[in-house]
Amino acid sequence: MIATFTALAEPNRLRIVEFLQRGAQPVGAISERLHLRQPQVSKHLQVLKGAGLVDVRPVAQQRLYELQPAPFHDLQLWLEPYRQLWAARFDALDAVIAELKQQERKETRHGRKKK
Repeated sequence: MIATFTALAEPNRLRIVEFLQRGAQPVGAISERLHLRQPQVSKHLQVLKGAGLVDVRPVAQQRLYELQPAPFHDLQLWLEPYRQLWAARFDALDAVIAELKQQERKETRHGRKKK
């Protein structure tokens, strides 16, 4: 998990990962799309490959880089407790808002609404 976070912490590597969500891409296309030099992209791809986030496969004269699902699945599992925590907090906030709205409607019906 630390390797995943470390690899994704660099903004250009994160941009590469986001671009690869569209599917496998050669280094040249990544370089052109993200306005980075090809050696830079290659270096970032090696870090991403080392972290297990991407893999490379040869197709004719090109080498295509594509995302590997396992590390992202692990990341999703790690994030799930935090997602549940925030969902519970938003549910509690929704309950407070609903209670305040109900109280406001009661006050309005009884002519006690303050301006």
